[in-house]
Amino acid sequence: MSESVPAPRTSEAIIAAALDAHEAELIDVRRDLHAHPELSWSEHRTTELVAERLEKAGWRVARLAGTGLLADLGEGPRRVALRADLDALPVEDDVPDSWRSTVPGVAHACGHDVHTTAVLGAGLALAELQQTTGLPGAVRLIFQPAEEVMPGGALHLMSLGALDGVDRILGLHCDPGVDVGRVGLRSGALTSAADLLEVQLTGTGGHTSRPHLTGDLVFALAKVTTELPAVLSRRMDPRAGISVVWGRVAAGQAPNVIPRSGSVAGTVRILDSDAWNECEQVVREVVAELVAPYGVVARVNYQRGVPPVVNDEDSYAVLVEAVTAVLGERGIAAAAQSLGGEDFGWYLEQVPGAMIRLGVRTPGGPTYDLHQGDLRVDERALGVGARVLATAAHAALVTVR
Repeated sequence: MSESVPAPRTSEAIIAAALDAHEAELIDVRRDLHAHPELSWSEHRTTELVAERLEKAGWRVARLAGTGLLADLGEGPRRVALRADLDALPVEDDVPDSWRSTVPGVAHACGHDVHTTAVLGAGLALAELQQTTGLPGAVRLIFQPAEEVMPGGALHLMSLGALDGVDRILGLHCDPGVDVGRVGLRSGALTSAADLLEVQLTGTGGHTSRPHLTGDLVFALAKVTTELPAVLSRRMDPRAGISVVWGRVAAGQAPNVIPRSGSVAGTVRILDSDAWNECEQVVREVVAELVAPYGVVARVNYQRGVPPVVNDEDSYAVLVEAVTAVLGERGIAAAAQSLGGEDFGWYLEQVPGAMIRLGVRTPGGPTYDLHQGDLRVDERALGVGARVLATAAHAALVTVR
């Protein structure tokens, strides 16, 4: 009787087995990153930790000037990229875990420690696949600094050739409103454009008993604060979903003194790319009109931030297949477009791609919010994110779309 020949292992099985083997390591990496967060453009330790582990796994690693790295594996005419962001936020860490931040006033409050670890895990799984069966093309890992500042580190990496030869790019972002074991997917726009806006007013100043003899700067500032969002809703297409929200208003110190200067600062968020391109000019025109009656001078500082993340249909289809293969159909959660900004959108201006929303909430547990110091994640999400990205990267190389 002849011996039976075992069936060849599928790519999904190899990826799953590799990540099972690395599960404890990935949790340790994530906790290490969480305990040692680094702000935008200062991610030196994080970069080196990732670089050393990828080099050990056989990736060709290029450390970039400053911080961040590119890592390549495999050969072929097609190349897919996976992107992670490295930086933390200037937020105090309020989690009670033993791996809480050791850096005062700095925390991974947006989950970039999860993003970095998941893409690293995908890299380790793809390295195992390369050693076992070989990859059907090339994969690039992009570990990007400075996602949390505008206009974001993506533009810097693109200037260094991060997208050279890349046919498709995939990424992920934590979603604390989705249970672990599920992934939010959406074709089309996933996030909004996001810009920074500051309006500075100056005048002659004076006494509050004589507002007719000086520019009433605080009154004018109040008009800008309240009227600019309202006027924009009439001057621009309402379907663009423009939202102006202020985070800081400052003017004066004494109740009976009209100050000589004041300012208001916030964000402008827009769902539509075309409206984003025209918004700055409209904002400048409206501010000038609003302050004209009050004898003050307005200076508008408008900083364009990031475009919307727009998932293309083919990349979305690749991710649907990958999530279904890893988690089954029930693993897919419908993702709504949000007004959050993500500089992943810059990459999608150059090559097709898509981003997933990775569920990090413990089922039945509390729902946390991003950019808050008490953000906690279910660490089972690390393996989920890594498996989905590795599976999708392989699928993108073998499927012509």
